[in-house]
Amino acid sequence: MSVDQTVLADPARLEAVELYRRLLPVTPLPMDAIAQLAAHLLDAPMAAVTLVSDDEEFITGRYGLPTPLCSHRRLAINYSLCKYVVSADHVLNVADMRDGGDPELREHPLLTEHGMRSFLSVPVRDPQDQLVGALTVLDAEPRHWRDEHTTLLLEVEQLLRPATATAPPRAMLAALDSAALLDGVQQALVAVNVHGHVVGFNSAAEKLLGFSKAEVCDKHVDERLSPLYNDEPIGTALSRLFSAAPNLPVRRPISLLHHDGHRLLVDAAFVVVHGAAGALACVFITDLSRQRAAEERADHSDSFLSALLDSLSVGVLACDAEREVVVMNRALREIHGMPDAAEIPPDYAGAVESFLYDRDHRPMPWAETPLMRACAGEVVRDTDIVVEVPGNRSRTFAVAAQPITGRDGSSRGAVSVSHEVTALRRVEQFRACHLRVEQAFKAAASVAEAAPRVLQTVATTLDWPAAELFLIDDVSGDLRAVGHWSVGGLESGDFFGHTPVKGAGVTGRVWQTGRPVWVPEIADEGSLSSSFERERVEICLSHGIHTVIAVPVTDGDSLLGVLTCYAGAAEHHEDLLTVLLDGIAAQIGVFVALRRAQELARQLARAQDDFISLVGHELRTPLTSIAVHAGVLASDGDRLDEDSRQSIDAIARNAADLQVIVTTLLELAGLDSGHLPLTVAAVDLTRIVEEAVADVASHIAGHDLRLHVDAPEPVSVDGDAARLRQVLRDLLSNAIKYSPEGGDIRVSLGIDGDMAELRITDEGIGTPVEERDQVFDRFYRGRNVRHQGTHGHGLGLSLARAIVHLHGGTIKLLDHSPTGTAVVVRLPQRHDPAGTVPRV
Repeated sequence: MSVDQTVLADPARLEAVELYRRLLPVTPLPMDAIAQLAAHLLDAPMAAVTLVSDDEEFITGRYGLPTPLCSHRRLAINYSLCKYVVSADHVLNVADMRDGGDPELREHPLLTEHGMRSFLSVPVRDPQDQLVGALTVLDAEPRHWRDEHTTLLLEVEQLLRPATATAPPRAMLAALDSAALLDGVQQALVAVNVHGHVVGFNSAAEKLLGFSKAEVCDKHVDERLSPLYNDEPIGTALSRLFSAAPNLPVRRPISLLHHDGHRLLVDAAFVVVHGAAGALACVFITDLSRQRAAEERADHSDSFLSALLDSLSVGVLACDAEREVVVMNRALREIHGMPDAAEIPPDYAGAVESFLYDRDHRPMPWAETPLMRACAGEVVRDTDIVVEVPGNRSRTFAVAAQPITGRDGSSRGAVSVSHEVTALRRVEQFRACHLRVEQAFKAAASVAEAAPRVLQTVATTLDWPAAELFLIDDVSGDLRAVGHWSVGGLESGDFFGHTPVKGAGVTGRVWQTGRPVWVPEIADEGSLSSSFERERVEICLSHGIHTVIAVPVTDGDSLLGVLTCYAGAAEHHEDLLTVLLDGIAAQIGVFVALRRAQELARQLARAQDDFISLVGHELRTPLTSIAVHAGVLASDGDRLDEDSRQSIDAIARNAADLQVIVTTLLELAGLDSGHLPLTVAAVDLTRIVEEAVADVASHIAGHDLRLHVDAPEPVSVDGDAARLRQVLRDLLSNAIKYSPEGGDIRVSLGIDGDMAELRITDEGIGTPVEERDQVFDRFYRGRNVRHQGTHGHGLGLSLARAIVHLHGGTIKLLDHSPTGTAVVVRLPQRHDPAGTVPRV
């Protein structure tokens, strides 16, 4: 871009410039209106009509220019763009002064000081075709100027040439129409003379108002358009306008009558034009009805969106592309402790950093929040954030966030949604707490050993400082502490170790009623009124304890103890916490009951073992002596009378029965203790069945019974042949004993998978369902057997079960239709050397 100083300083051109400066004020349209017209036609924000001398530029028409440039309508030559047009004598089209490649334009003051980036400029000539200045449109953004833009600007330039003869306004406007200037204006244009008659009406006005030029022109403006300003006819306002003749456009909202009869709200820019034909009011009209409708729709949408967001129970937060928070609904304000109608604070980001934490309770910087991560382009799925607003309880929220993008893919900001999951996370913690409590019990041998770890698990899950477990003493009936856990300085002093008083205090009331007690603020609890209770309250308050919850530890309907927990602040999930602690208390109750049952079982087993030992060792020798002496006496029976012989026979018979009982008990003790191990070898179970059947054959014949045997051969198992034979003899003896005369006894042997299955059925009195497991216990005899008076000592099935279990098998009693009993023995064909005893 260059400047030809010779052209600028040409005397003839300078004389034409001076003349033109004097002629321009009397043109039909003012220069500022020409500049505005040019800007509207090319949809540009700025325009100027300038004349240039050799050292100065004159702004004769302006629109949208920065005030510092045109306050005196003169500019130093270094600010001029007109100088380039005059020097080159042709149109200049610059899309971007900064990146156009011209070093002079890159340093031009209009760019560096006022931010103008592009311009289109055409030469202005006087009636003698002398180059005097330029008509220029400008934009602060880079812009590509098309050929049609140049054509329109050249046509507007024609308006700048002073007329050589006086012409009536109608002729002047007709000339403008023929030049397609007025119809090229995108805005509707109505021209009115001082008498209120319409003398100009362009195509945009026809389209906007529905009237044709013929229907409006030469008519009084009230006749067709009926304009109203402040709900009054516009005539008075027009008179004031013509009288004032302002240099700048006057903008007013008015309403006009549309061709279809409805009134149209418009924005009217009034410009008074002074020329040889007189004054004209040129009115540039912009339809406001669509704008108002759009504003109403936008306002309705904003109100609807605001109401929708405020009705949500989840917190919604949104930011714009500059990361400024622009939306915060009522739920989120409540989360942050803000009033409903409060403005979003300018330091919002810094304020929330003080109470935001991640799930591991580490402070969360604003840059790491889901909203800011989404603003950077990340889609965030359900990240936990802990909110701890001072004075409020800790709350956990699952937060999801995602970017907001425009149709062109550009970032418009981000939005995040926060859903409270405090209770859900508590439930998850409770589930883990139950598992850890279960593990603590499994690893402990006693309640006292398990208590500290169990209480620590409960207290840390609830984020509470202390917990204590009390159990009722079996002997004294008192409630005594068996364990506690605390954080801080509660271990020292008198906080733990007190003896509860039944019915007094939180723990004592649970002891008395067997129901949970929750005290959210012990300082305000009026029912804690006794001296003991007041003392405990003072102790708790001195250690920062305000909330106490205690739940009963039970086994069924039996109260075993009380679990008491202490908190420093009020809790808001009373039902949930009570459920948790009830579950923990139930675990404790089961453990206590189980340990007590196990201890009782050990005592019973010890007593039984002691009894068996007594019977086996203390009675065996005397019984042997009795039997021997009875035998000696029986051998001398010839010298005894009949009564003596019967007495001696009774002594020998009962001594023999007692010896069988003692022998069986000793066998059971030896098998259970391992002192009588099995002699395991591969045996044919079919042969053992046959031998056992042969052994009892005489008894079957004596009872008029029929024995059916179904035993394929061979069925091989690993076992002790003598012991298995003993089992079969005892089971067959029972079947014979309890079978009616003429009944059937069936023995079947088969293979089921890797198990040998022996089944013995009879048609006897059977065994009640509820007693079928008990009959295998030592000395137990079914009630139907006892009532029937059948002789027996209740050890045969106990011994059979012990032998079968040592073989790794099972033995069960089942129904046998229609009457009787079925005994099923299952033995593995390959014996486990470990000898693990399965459950029945």
